[in-house]
Amino acid sequence: MNHSILLTALLATLSLGACERPAVVAVPVAVPGPAGPQGATGETGNTGNTGYTGSTGSTGATGSTGYTGATGSTGATGRPGTGTTVIVVPPAASAPAN
Repeated sequence: MNHSILLTALLATLSLGACERPAVVAVPVAVPGPAGPQGATGETGNTGNTGYTGSTGSTGATGSTGYTGATGSTGATGRPGTGTTVIVVPPAASAPAN
């Protein structure tokens, strides 16, 4: 008996659900036609005004002149040499390593 009640309820649900199904409405779709001729070209717009040029800035002040440095003292006077000349000889070149 449980099965018959369940089966009857299921059958009633399906039959009522099938009755309330909305109808399918076909929506017309517009199909585009061929393109028309091109329109006329528009006029060129006006050129804008040029802005004002700014004024030149003022020149800065010249810096002050620096002080003159102190004069160095004269070096000591030495006595003349005795005529001896010293010659420094560079060291002899070593043989290259192999």
